[in-house]
Amino acid sequence: MMVCEFKPGLEGIPAAQSGISFVDGQKGLLEYRGIRIEELAEKSNFLETAYLLIWGELPTKEELTAFEEEVRYHRRIKYRIRDMMKSFPESGHPMDALQASAAALGLFYSRRDLHNPVYIRDAVVRLLATIPTMIAAFQLMRKGNDPVRPNDNLDYSANFLYMLTEEEPDPLAAKIFDVCLILHAEHTMNASTFSARVTASTLTDPYAVVASAVGTLGGPLHGGANEEVIQMLENIGSVENVRPYIEDCLQKKAKIMGFGHRVYKVKDPRATILQNLAEQLFAKFGQDKYYDIAQEMERVVAEKLGHKGIYPNVDFYSGLVYRKMEIPTDLFTPIFAIARVAGWLAHWKEQLAENRIFRPTQVYSGLHGMEYTPLNQR
Repeated sequence: MMVCEFKPGLEGIPAAQSGISFVDGQKGLLEYRGIRIEELAEKSNFLETAYLLIWGELPTKEELTAFEEEVRYHRRIKYRIRDMMKSFPESGHPMDALQASAAALGLFYSRRDLHNPVYIRDAVVRLLATIPTMIAAFQLMRKGNDPVRPNDNLDYSANFLYMLTEEEPDPLAAKIFDVCLILHAEHTMNASTFSARVTASTLTDPYAVVASAVGTLGGPLHGGANEEVIQMLENIGSVENVRPYIEDCLQKKAKIMGFGHRVYKVKDPRATILQNLAEQLFAKFGQDKYYDIAQEMERVVAEKLGHKGIYPNVDFYSGLVYRKMEIPTDLFTPIFAIARVAGWLAHWKEQLAENRIFRPTQVYSGLHGMEYTPLNQR
């Protein structure tokens, strides 16, 4: 019998062939369908980027207009889903509410008609359209307020910010938020994407695929890291405390949230863009004292750990951007999910094209030949 080499976390083991995104961790390069993330962040918008990821090419002007109108039309959620969400505990985490709500969509729309391109497109549109609505609705309902209806006069990102406050957002804030969604839309075979592909390989419906990925994204080692970064900055409290904090973490071999990446051995290109976005917000709306702490952390970590390839990742500056927009900390990861739905759906479609159910093996480390002990002898 052949003995397989065990790789904890499947590190370095290819789980799929994909043409969706590409990362070069040594050069700090990220591409969506061959287009660099810097170019998309500068020139594209989120729904155009989502279209690129899911259908494999940039849309024509007519295709993009039709896609945007379809998403706009499907923003509203059924009242039964809204009523279900009203029964969620106010203390529940929004990611748990989102996972339950995304799964509930399948009760209304799942036909598992996976060979029908109309069903595929409808599912893509409905998930992109309703995920932001459900997140905003839960945010207001947990405060005892009725959810805000989507505003058909606003584009995708501006509408989400509007649904949180019932006020039209500043154009700069809406644009920056849209760029944030582009940056988080896809990132090769990360944990939640792998979860999505495993679920998709069973040929279940796309709502279950997204719900499983949301559950995976919620962990602090994945999407939840940006919440942990803000808590870390608050605990540090001042620039003077940065070096002692980092030295203490190194001595205890504790993880420094927002630093290091399985792939990148240089600064995450998304972190560079997010840092620039944060500075644009600070220039218009005022400085954030935690940004000074973050900059000092980046300097000290580079000094101490740069030789190991440990630099800021996407989570390090994203929380500061959302914080300046006065978005609650526990909504940071659900916002990540709004964006990553595009990547999950792209991988769902790609998995369906040449599907084979995932069935990995294991390395058994247990006992053999054990005898059963009767209950009265134990």
